[in-house]
Amino acid sequence: MTQNRPTLQDGLVIANFGNHIAVENAQGDIHCCVARKKVGTVICGDLVRWSPQNEGLGAIVDVLPRTSILSRPDRRNKLKPVCANVSQLAIVNAIPSSDYINTKLLDQYLVASELSGIEAIIVINKADLINSNRLADLTAQLRRYSDLGYPVIFSSATTQAGMSELRNRLHHKRSVLVGESGVGKSSLINILIPDLDIRIGAISSASGKGRHTTTTTTLYHLACGSEIIDSPGVREFGLWHITAPELEDGFKEFHEYKGSCKYRNCRHLGEDGCAIAMAVDEGKIDPNRLSSYREIMSSLCQY
Repeated sequence: MTQNRPTLQDGLVIANFGNHIAVENAQGDIHCCVARKKVGTVICGDLVRWSPQNEGLGAIVDVLPRTSILSRPDRRNKLKPVCANVSQLAIVNAIPSSDYINTKLLDQYLVASELSGIEAIIVINKADLINSNRLADLTAQLRRYSDLGYPVIFSSATTQAGMSELRNRLHHKRSVLVGESGVGKSSLINILIPDLDIRIGAISSASGKGRHTTTTTTLYHLACGSEIIDSPGVREFGLWHITAPELEDGFKEFHEYKGSCKYRNCRHLGEDGCAIAMAVDEGKIDPNRLSSYREIMSSLCQY
């Protein structure tokens, strides 16, 4: 007698705890699954096919094609996928103690967003900690980004300033929150998701771990069809794995000058007849962005 094979189901990966993967089915129920070896790497945001198995575990048998993927180097400098099928990167910074924001990590994330085809917004959190004069100065500093089409939102989890604008920017999108530890991502998520503790408990229970950690990339559903992915904080988002032409593509203001330099292999590092440098001199490109490009270029493995 032939046994019936388990029925395959569609699912959404909402967290990965190593060997155990939390998969949500169409009804919103969370199941603990393991991935079969042939499937490969399964990450948060993946759409998968899975089937129930013995002992309460499900088996992921296939990962459906991804529309986008965000990857970053891990501690061993190996490229590690972070999440899949996201449409927006929300880069969170905190109000700095100095008068200016260190934009190094911000520019790294923006390059990653451009190369991944993912929209980006910039969130400056803890805005309640500064006065109107400093707010004006920081707004002026960040104008280089808003002029490029990257929305800039000043927010506060304490006063909830900017939260309505942030919700509107997240509306009907799957966004991933990224940034350093301590910038207040968790505080923002607590406001966006009032029942966060209940959801964390459900995910932790389904994972078989019994607890949730901040080192796990996790997807949450918001109102009106929005989804948000919380990722662990990082100080650096290395781009050593990309090529020099890809880095150039990651700076959107460079696009219209592509191929206009005197030398075909110009890397915009001070060469004679560089169209990018001339655009900076003419006030068409912010000089800080060219400096950032050159700093990232110096870290690339290959020119």
